[in-house]
Amino acid sequence: MRQRLINGDSKRLENWSLINWRKAIKVVKNLRYRIFRARNLGNFRRLRRLQKLMLRSQSNLLLSIRQITQVNTGKRTAGIDKEVINTPQQRVKLFLEMANGTHKVKPTKRIYIPKSNGKKRPLGIPTVRDRVMQTVVKNLLEPEWEAVFEENSYGFRPGRSCADAIEQAFTRIAPTGKSEKGDSWVLDADISGFFDNISHSNIENSIGKVPGRELIKMWLKCGFMDKGTFNETIQGTPQGGAISPLLANIGLHGLETVVKAIPYRHPPTKNHPLGEKSRSGMGIIRYADDFIITANSKEYILEAKKVIEKWLLDRNLELSEEKTRIVHTEDGFDFLSFKLRTFKGKALFMPSKSKVLNFCQKIGEIVKSLNGAKQEAVISTLNPILRGFANYYRGGVSKETFSYIDYRVWQYLWRWAKRRHPYKAKNWIKAKYFHQVGTRSWVFAVNSKDRRNNSKLMQLFNVASTKIVRHIKVKGKRLSR
Repeated sequence: MRQRLINGDSKRLENWSLINWRKAIKVVKNLRYRIFRARNLGNFRRLRRLQKLMLRSQSNLLLSIRQITQVNTGKRTAGIDKEVINTPQQRVKLFLEMANGTHKVKPTKRIYIPKSNGKKRPLGIPTVRDRVMQTVVKNLLEPEWEAVFEENSYGFRPGRSCADAIEQAFTRIAPTGKSEKGDSWVLDADISGFFDNISHSNIENSIGKVPGRELIKMWLKCGFMDKGTFNETIQGTPQGGAISPLLANIGLHGLETVVKAIPYRHPPTKNHPLGEKSRSGMGIIRYADDFIITANSKEYILEAKKVIEKWLLDRNLELSEEKTRIVHTEDGFDFLSFKLRTFKGKALFMPSKSKVLNFCQKIGEIVKSLNGAKQEAVISTLNPILRGFANYYRGGVSKETFSYIDYRVWQYLWRWAKRRHPYKAKNWIKAKYFHQVGTRSWVFAVNSKDRRNNSKLMQLFNVASTKIVRHIKVKGKRLSR
């Protein structure tokens, strides 16, 4: 099947570097905001007209090509057609072909990546042209749904992050006053094989008569090639596509509404002897297919679990028995690589122990793989990884963990240095690779030269020096432009 993209010829484009990207970005951002506003106002006639305009927008197509072929980390990953777009001339040719022609959806390429439990996660890699067109359709569909998505859904949404989900979970379990306790029971849930089993009919009914609907249906049913064999897809949305996370959120839209509709009465307290509702019932925090339900009573959690299981069954989904559990906040639970718990009347969240140990193991493997590399290369490789770890966990109780990470990294680097010079004294090795910088000793650093041949000190990022900064949670309804 073929879907017409644009009626008429596009303007002549000869030089990719001469495109006015600032203007293209402005055009797409303004269209996204107008779609968002039209949906907020309930003006569906204007909404569909703006979405058709976005589908035909040359600026949208240009930005989508740049996103897929230049920005994304998978830009060099080919689909079943083995096509990779990596030169300006190829991008110009791709734009002219997609703007003036038709788009034919092709099956995805099935690959498998290992999971932490030893199993493998299947990924479906679309062709470059499919990924570009998915980004085009995503830009018209996403702002419409951002206007109606539930407040406590944080996964794969613009302007939202794991930090927002963690902050909301902390807010639910934290005491709000001397007489008001936080939620003490948690349903830590995970949906089994969500991306592989979500019902196509549910997604299609949810999106309605949106422009590009036929393309979405073809992407859902395009099938995949696994070791040279074609396989049909009668359910699920392929992980690896640009539009798949958005479709996943659409498939789970309504879960929060169902949970909050469960009759809830706050347990009796000194100030509320009749058990009046003094806070917003049960809490739900969702990040993609991983979510938690919080309440002040285990009975409410059990009731919520039954309601959720029935709601998921209508979408051909079920909770994972292996990963779903009911816990008390004093025992703690893991959520998005953090461990949340209450201790002596206070709520805490800190890096998960298993994630910290896995991170240390990863650092050890990286340092070992750099045997024989120069010190500058080791520092350049480790600094982004260490900085990313510190930035992710700096909102929690992480100072002790950061110090532990620094100690483990020092162990790996000391072993690396001794392996390079097996016949040198330890004092000589220390003087060569570890230096005094300010008040800090044993700093893994080296004098290097920049492009202008100026000497500068290049040092390893110090995780323990990261300041703890509480994250400010995103507002419930907003559109990241």
